[in-house]
Amino acid sequence: MSLAACSAAPPSGRAEPAVKTPSGRARLAWVDAEIGQLALRICGDDKHGRRPVVMLHGWSQSSLSFARQFGGSLADRHLLLAPDLPGHGASPAPDHPDAASHSAYWADVVHGVILALGLERPVLVGWSMGGWIIGDYLRKHGTATLGGIVTVGTVARIGALADPAMMAKRKADVRAEGMFHDDPQVQIEAAIAFARALTAGPLSKQDLAFHVAQMMACPPAIRRAARLRDEDWRADFARARDAALPSLVIQGGAERVCFAPQAAETAAALGAETVTIPGAGHMPFWEQAERFEAAVGTFLDRC
Repeated sequence: MSLAACSAAPPSGRAEPAVKTPSGRARLAWVDAEIGQLALRICGDDKHGRRPVVMLHGWSQSSLSFARQFGGSLADRHLLLAPDLPGHGASPAPDHPDAASHSAYWADVVHGVILALGLERPVLVGWSMGGWIIGDYLRKHGTATLGGIVTVGTVARIGALADPAMMAKRKADVRAEGMFHDDPQVQIEAAIAFARALTAGPLSKQDLAFHVAQMMACPPAIRRAARLRDEDWRADFARARDAALPSLVIQGGAERVCFAPQAAETAAALGAETVTIPGAGHMPFWEQAERFEAAVGTFLDRC
């Protein structure tokens, strides 16, 4: 594995320092992937010869969702690589926003990172939409290049193919339809409500501002294309099960986005064990960072 493909300068050519997050520090770099240039946060090291960990963030979020992992126990023992998905964070949006509505596009985003960095059988950790993208990757590229899979709060079906009973349970703040609106005021109000719905306990004023700010970097057109898909990844996840690829499903005990039956469906398709983290909502890596990292660390040891 080599990180030589990473550049310290953004597309503009202007050098930028690492960004200090609320809990940790990660180097911000750029990588030329097949689909274009992507921003990437890097922390930890690969001195121990353990598998690299690629962390895929959720819808309308960014790599900064994993800020607490940048300063946590996982970074002490593993190389963590967290790309900003196209149109999110510091990564440029695709030339045509409709690209974000296609499974093959997202599959090639991940594949491009793996190839550009020469990663050897990385473990993919996908939160929410990041888990959907793992399904996209399995559909197009299979399991041969992977060392393991972790999904966090990930449903196996969305859109017209989702379980109607589960979708009916989602409240307006989780649906976050205002984030599709072209009026920034409507977007901001919906983003505040959505951020508050992601955790079981209330976010501090600083944390709320932090999460809303990173959400607002994603244009509404990308939000619409990425979320309003009709997909069923159960057969794709089953490719990991059939290949005996190590898999783990992590679920918050107080979820309001991915309910327990949906997490169980994802786990059954993957053939994965499930770890439920009490007292956490949709972001267990934020609310219960130590428990989350302990669960992922134990899994990585087995990989």
